Amino acid sequence: MDLPVTIIGGYLGAGKTTLINHLLRHNEGLRLAILVNEFGELPIDADLIEAEDGGLMSISGGCVCCAYGSDMIGVLEDIAAMEPRPDHVLLEASGVALPASIAVTVGMMQGFRSDGVIVLADAEQIRKTAANSYLADTVDRQIEQADLLLLTKADLVPDKALEEVTAWLSAKAPATRVLPVSRGELPVRAVVGAVPFPQRGGPSPATGHARFDSVLLEPSGPVDAEALARALAAEPSVTRAKGFVQTGDGLALIHVVGQRGAVEAVSGERRVGIICIGLRGELDAPALHALVAPRTTA
Repeated sequence: MDLPVTIIGGYLGAGKTTLINHLLRHNEGLRLAILVNEFGELPIDADLIEAEDGGLMSISGGCVCCAYGSDMIGVLEDIAAMEPRPDHVLLEASGVALPASIAVTVGMMQGFRSDGVIVLADAEQIRKTAANSYLADTVDRQIEQADLLLLTKADLVPDKALEEVTAWLSAKAPATRVLPVSRGELPVRAVVGAVPFPQRGGPSPATGHARFDSVLLEPSGPVDAEALARALAAEPSVTRAKGFVQTGDGLALIHVVGQRGAVEAVSGERRVGIICIGLRGELDAPALHALVAPRTTA
């Protein structure tokens, strides 16, 4: 199965470091590979680092951090050759980079799959940054290229201001989900869309975050994977969804981020099931279960 890569973008100071350190601390048993331009640009919390050797850091929990500089492709190939291989790659783009161009490069590499573009926006500063004539084009394009927008530092602004900046982002990217977060506290499954039921065992599908909830879908028979992926992507309560389903042609992996869904044929033994992640109180469990309910004929 292709190694999934999630690109994490956003302008300088948006909170990418805080988010990545949180994900490393709460990786739910996943082996994550973190790619950064230079280690100095992403200070991994010191107590997470087990060893450092040149351009590679070993992180507690079986994770690693690599500096890729100008050779992103070479480092990705090295990551894929690791034993054991990571489950997912988080590639942190520089603050002025356009994440979609990185996603295109990843998508062209054999053995890799772009699993989505997540862009962070500072709730306090994003509109000021976008108003700067020298920065506006970069910021606007970063926002437009996101599959999922994380409105960071949401706890530092009043509710009314948060509503206003959310509406501003939604106007700039009407087809993109906007998710407010504080202190980088987001379940790893909402970011990387981790496949449920890891082969080596692991935690239950619960997200472990009070603001988020999960729904497990277990189709009882073959499904139209493409149609189901489109339906999950169109469901406004779903932030992320991922898992295996049986189709008429074999097993398939469905992965959804925001309003983008995709299907990948897979082989081998897999437990059928899709985990859907969304905000608690908004995740529409009955509507989701209806998507995989057996069809009845008159």
